[in-house]
Amino acid sequence: MDTGTWHFTRSLDDFLTRAGAFLRSRPALHTVPLTVTETLRRYGPRVYGDGPPEFGVLDRDGLVEAAFFRTPPHWLNLTALTAEDADALAARLAALGGRLPGVNAERDTAAAFTEAWQRHTGVTATPRQRQRLYRLGALTAPGPVPPGGPRVAGVADREQLIRWHGEFSAAVGLGTVRDSAEWADARIESGGITFWETPDGTPVAMAGTSPRVAGQVRVAAVYTPPRFRGRGYAGAVTAEVSRAALAAGAKEVVLFTDLANPTSNGLYQRIGYRPVAEFTVYDFS
Repeated sequence: MDTGTWHFTRSLDDFLTRAGAFLRSRPALHTVPLTVTETLRRYGPRVYGDGPPEFGVLDRDGLVEAAFFRTPPHWLNLTALTAEDADALAARLAALGGRLPGVNAERDTAAAFTEAWQRHTGVTATPRQRQRLYRLGALTAPGPVPPGGPRVAGVADREQLIRWHGEFSAAVGLGTVRDSAEWADARIESGGITFWETPDGTPVAMAGTSPRVAGQVRVAAVYTPPRFRGRGYAGAVTAEVSRAALAAGAKEVVLFTDLANPTSNGLYQRIGYRPVAEFTVYDFS
């Protein structure tokens, strides 16, 4: 069997030339590499950290079958791999002397790569989070809709966005993969965060959307401060940004949830999101 050839590069342009069509062929499953590479293209290679991004493409008989990226110091992110391909990649990365903080991938791929990485390097691996990817079907407004309404965040909201992004990152337990101030500035520029406000103008929840890439938009940074929870604000603002994404031309709207949070999983399904796949994040030490 042809084991394929991994091409490693630190050039975003080279990576997208090789893997762009492959990533766009399954935009929902590839939402993270699509949106991360679009952010790198817009804001430069250091937007997620000080280390240069790393990319890889698996080519077999002239066809791209898989890809990875990493924005140091963050986890390796993989598209789906067979156990054999995961082992081959782990062996090659280990031979190059690379050190990884962890991996984030579809459940079976993450497990296969983690097992191979442990075997080739002797590190210890710990499951950090199980996630579920959802795709929006028929949008259903949550009911009853709480008092108030949506408002796109602007320049005057910058400090609140910075604070809420930090709180959100701590709450989801995956750390801040992007500086909160840079994140806030980028979202203000793109109109990418919507608040739900009470009738007196108090923001009580937020939800964001990624830039549209390959026809898909990902809902992210859905956050309600603890004192405002349990009143329907998260459902209302998520439904609003989902509706707005569709109205702006998105063909697919997706989001990730933490499987340990039954409240959010139930909420998103009630407003029309349907499961696509499960992902796992592992820490290596």
